Amino acid sequence: MSEALRLSAVAKGYNLGKPSEVRVLQEASLTVAPGEVVALVAPSGSGKSTLLHIAGLLDAADAGEVVIGGEDVAAVSHRRRTAVRRDKVGFVYQFHHLLPEFTAAENIALPQRAAGTSASAAEARAGELLEAVGLAPRAGHRPAELSGGDQQRVAFCRALANRPALLLADEPTGNLDPGTSDQVFDVLMRLVRDTGLAALIATHNLELAARMDRTVRLEEGRVVEGAP
Repeated sequence: MSEALRLSAVAKGYNLGKPSEVRVLQEASLTVAPGEVVALVAPSGSGKSTLLHIAGLLDAADAGEVVIGGEDVAAVSHRRRTAVRRDKVGFVYQFHHLLPEFTAAENIALPQRAAGTSASAAEARAGELLEAVGLAPRAGHRPAELSGGDQQRVAFCRALANRPALLLADEPTGNLDPGTSDQVFDVLMRLVRDTGLAALIATHNLELAARMDRTVRLEEGRVVEGAP
């Protein structure tokens, strides 16, 4: 089976101003295949955000391999890391982080423009994605004019704008009420299934985790198969 993401023996620690280092990850290994949705379930402070940041090249591991789409990117140049992150990885966070001065469509077009896509193509792609999540009529609305669930749907669209091979999501429904959370999660799963990309989704919600293909957890800095 091909791999969209492979982490091998990844280690990460922080000094945090203290003489002794706090080891967050140690020999953490994980693979995610194209079309696979993997739930990462772990309590706060266990290192799941650190794992996601390393997988998405927002942070560097102290040791180990990070392979995205068959390319070992653990030790590549900063410029190459930026290019891989832009072109191959999509991010969704608990809070949408949409730019308040831009419309929904403009927020989705921005990462495309940064990647060199023409304005017309970026606008068309934004419209296509907003249609897919049922927000085409809200394309011209700014974030403050959208509900929390709609803001997060726009964030999903932005993450998928450049057609990444890998989606990383950190508690993507954690800031929503249960009913909205279920609806937004359904949209996310449909987008992932329709595009066939790989997804690693961190969540505290065991019911949502059970709806994904596989669940892993972090124990003492290592990735372990199965729900808690």
